[in-house]
Formats: sequence, C-alpha cells, structure tokens
Amino acid sequence: MVQSKRDYGSASRRWEGVGPYYAMFPTRFADDVISRFTAPGDTVLDPFAGRGTAVFSAACQGRRAIGIEINPVGWCYARTKLEPAPHESVVTRLRWLAGNASTYMENAESLPEFFHHCFAVKVRAFLLAARDLLDWRNIAVDRTAMALLLVYLHGKHGSALSNQMRQTKSMAPDYAVKWWKERRLAPPDMDPVDFMVKRLAWRYAKGVPVTAKSEMHLGDAGEALVAISRRLRQQRRRVGLIFTSPPYFGLTNYHYDQWLRLWLLGGAPNAYRVPGTSEMRGKFENGARYIGLLESVFSKAAPTLASDGTVYVRTGAGELTLSATRAALLAAFPEHRLEEVARPYTKPTQTSLFGDSTPKAGEVDLIMRRCPSGPTI
Repeated sequence: MVQSKRDYGSASRRWEGVGPYYAMFPTRFADDVISRFTAPGDTVLDPFAGRGTAVFSAACQGRRAIGIEINPVGWCYARTKLEPAPHESVVTRLRWLAGNASTYMENAESLPEFFHHCFAVKVRAFLLAARDLLDWRNIAVDRTAMALLLVYLHGKHGSALSNQMRQTKSMAPDYAVKWWKERRLAPPDMDPVDFMVKRLAWRYAKGVPVTAKSEMHLGDAGEALVAISRRLRQQRRRVGLIFTSPPYFGLTNYHYDQWLRLWLLGGAPNAYRVPGTSEMRGKFENGARYIGLLESVFSKAAPTLASDGTVYVRTGAGELTLSATRAALLAAFPEHRLEEVARPYTKPTQTSLFGDSTPKAGEVDLIMRRCPSGPTI
C-alpha cells in the first residue's frame, strides 16, 4: 500500500530512494507485489530494472533478486543499494578524490559553457577527478561513491552540487544556460567533499540494508537473459515472479533525460544522442523495434519461470504500449491466464514538471498466472 509520508526509520528506507530516475516504480507498490506473489527464498526477475526498485525490495524481503538494466545510471544506483560499501571507506575515497582534483583544474576551465554555469570551478575539478578515477563498474567503494555523487549531481540550489536544476531530469544545456543567465543565478560555491560527507552521514545513519544474495547485470536484457536462463537451468532453479515495467513507447528519452549523469560516468559533455547506439539507450519511437524488443525479452525470460510462477508487468495505457506488451506476454506465456487491472493516474505525472500537463492515459497492470484452461483475457 502506498504511504503518503516517507518513512526513513530504517536502513532499507534510507537506501531505497537512491537515486532519482524517470518513470520509476513506487517503492510501496513493489513491496506489496513481492510480498503477495512470492515467499522468502523465492527468486524474482526484473529484466527492465531501472534504478532497481523491484530488485531492492525483493532482496530486502529475503528473496533472491535478478535485475538487468542497460542504462549505467540506473545500474549504478541498483547495484549500490544491494551492497553499499562501508561508510568510512566511501568518505576516505571522496577525500582522496579531492586530493587529486587540483590536477584537473585546467580541464575544468576548458569544459563547455554549460558546466561553468552549472558548477563552481572547484566542483568541476572534483567531478572530473571522479569521472576519471572511480572504477565504478568493478569496485564497490568506487561504485557507492559514484552512485551518491549521481544522486546529488544536480537539483535544487543548495541541495545539490549544481546551480538550480530539476533533480530527476537533466535539462538541455542551451536552455539551462539561458535560464540561469536571465535570472542571474550562479552555481553554489561549495566544498564538494564537505557537502557529500554531510549527505553520507544521513544516508548511513541507520546502517546499510540487510539483503538476500542478489544480482544486477549491466547490459542488454535479451543478451543477459540467455546466460541467466542457462545458469538457472544448471542450478535447477526457477524464477517465482517476473516483475517488471518495460519502457513505454514514445514517453521519455532515457539518454537525453540523464545526459549529465551519463557524462559523469564517462559519456559526452552534451545531450546529443550518440550515433550507432541502441534505441534502448534513448527514446522508443520506432513501433516495429519497440514491439520486437518486448517480444525478444519476454520470450527469453519465459524459460526462467517456474511452472507455477507469476508474471506481473506494469505498463502504460497508451495504445501501442499496452497492445505490444499484452501481445508479447501472451506469446511468451501461452499457458498463463492474463488479468488486466487499470491504474489511472490520480496525480500529475512527472511530465508536468517539464511543461507537459496534457492528460495521460494512466497505467495498466498485466498479471499472468498459470491456468489449466489456457490463456484468456
């Protein structure tokens, strides 16, 4: 059940919000689905894991979770939540970065105009050191430091390392510079380590979450599922619940909306789409490719599901999003019955934050359970 007031009284509640991400599961919704459809010790699979809300919820409830995410920002958040590095180790790493930041001052001055308006020069140099020196893919301390830097990279003035910005979505560079200039807003002059150490003290105040052994894979879901299915088969283990929310057709650009955080992870210093990259890293606007993605991922996830397992998919109520998701599920799980539950929006969506206040179609939960009589709607 969704609660109106956030509860930060435990380690899991303090870590579940790492980090800001567009179109994410409500945490209490994930908690409820996992408790209803699985038991402790079961395995939960999310092939479109985003920031890992479902994976983290499952692991905190004693389920073994497997998540896959192609966007490194979401993966970094999810992997960190499952296994944060010790508090003091992260603080030490941040101080070490600050000690190396002076060697990046010249590079900080040569960054594009956006960065000069977004971050003070000391912050720019520190971020360049983090971008260059943190091995976030392979080392837990570096990954935790990077995940928390990503959380506070941009947001409200004084609550983040940046000039005034949205926290969930990176704004277009030219638009942001114009907006700041018109309002004569300068980036906050701060010590980035002091700022981060205070945020870490709050995050770690209740310790770190206790989670069941779980996995987060960085990469294409279709490719990762082949190896995961093979390994589960060798272990004679099956998934009790496939619980996910695939991207909605034409809703948001997963590269553009996170371009600044992707820059910190080693990407380009602009919001342009990288030529030749998968559409899964951007905005889903090609209907045929979108349908093919859903068919491929669900068909490859199907062999992992136990015979009495459940599939629970939250998707958009938009015509192509819903029809493509429904068709892909029916094809992948022909012996399961499909139930649809409408979830209309009751509050303004995140798109209203960016000037789009047009009515939205809402969401739909597609639930599939085994039925001897075969698939029905």
